[in-house]
Amino acid sequence: MTRTTRRHFLQFVGSALAGIGINQLLFQRQAQQYGQVLAQSTPRKLALIVGINNYTSQPLEGCLNDVDLQRNLLIYRFGFNPKDVLVLPDTEATREGILTAFEEHLIKQAKPGDVVVYHYSGHGSRIFDPHPIVVEREKEGLNGTFVPVDSNLPAGYPEVGGPVKDIMGHSLFLLMSALKSENVTAVLDSCFSGGATREARVRSRDGGRNVLVSADEKTYQEQWLSRLNMSPEEFVKGYRAGVAKGILLAATAPDQLAREVNINGFKAGIFSYLLTHYLWQDDSNIERVFQKILPEIPQDFEQLPRYEVKVGREYHQQSPYFINSPNSTAQAVVTGVSGDSAQLWLGGVDLRKVEAGTVFTAINRTGQVKVVSRDGLVAQATVEKAVTEGMPLRLMG
Repeated sequence: MTRTTRRHFLQFVGSALAGIGINQLLFQRQAQQYGQVLAQSTPRKLALIVGINNYTSQPLEGCLNDVDLQRNLLIYRFGFNPKDVLVLPDTEATREGILTAFEEHLIKQAKPGDVVVYHYSGHGSRIFDPHPIVVEREKEGLNGTFVPVDSNLPAGYPEVGGPVKDIMGHSLFLLMSALKSENVTAVLDSCFSGGATREARVRSRDGGRNVLVSADEKTYQEQWLSRLNMSPEEFVKGYRAGVAKGILLAATAPDQLAREVNINGFKAGIFSYLLTHYLWQDDSNIERVFQKILPEIPQDFEQLPRYEVKVGREYHQQSPYFINSPNSTAQAVVTGVSGDSAQLWLGGVDLRKVEAGTVFTAINRTGQVKVVSRDGLVAQATVEKAVTEGMPLRLMG
């Protein structure tokens, strides 16, 4: 039930009760009880989106665009309240900032049945843990990590080693385990090994056996094991079995490189771009979406995105983000209106088909705009038939 419907309902009931002389205090109590029932029956949608371009060394270019891709998708396609979508860009995405945001915004707020999304775009790496809970690569003893903006390689690297402020995949598993909801989607657009390519920028920071896990990271994991009442043996069993909660969407297989590319003037992670592009157009499930993504990855990238679900569940066959009734599929959406001008987000359209003069119509045929200019995925347009913010659009034709 929409907010407008709820308001009209309460106004109607209030008038009816007053008309037959029922005490207003009784009405207020009943309205409060009604509101509580509505709140209990409507899942909340919470998201934390992390994007880091501004690394001290090996900076990236497309991660903040990934943030915009995911944020607009969640708000305009999947109905997230903008206030419930927390974004950590660049300098805010420190190790402490990411961990604190995950705990405060997701773990403490999410209730059973709520929808939770965590997105990370940035560097990945592999570091050495002398005393691991579990080793991901037995021969090398290296563990995959995410690289916060304040995690720098040891001074004198590679000749000199030492600890870094990376967040291990182990920690993400524990954080996801702490969520009270099973309706969890983690989107990871990074890679876990070093390398370079001429074709595209690689989202990997150097690592190796002389790059070590920090004492703070080990302490953090021990604290969460204690909070979750989880033994190291239980952790190892669960970690090796698969995802802690919900579904994980990864840009690469464990030993591959994740790339960001220039897509018709818009720099982004190729995985984040394709994922959000097809989620604008597809109502079905992640399995179907991945069938469209995989053929779009150039073979010479040797990048194979994959999904993984909690053992024993069929989450890959459920609706994306665990939302059964998203807003209309679309090629574009109106993100702002001012007089006879509109701003569009072009998340679901082939950018090669958008130029000055391109016409978009509303899905319900009530509105129409003509593109004046485009900068990446943002277009400025003239309103030909009235449109409103959030209105889904498609190419005229």
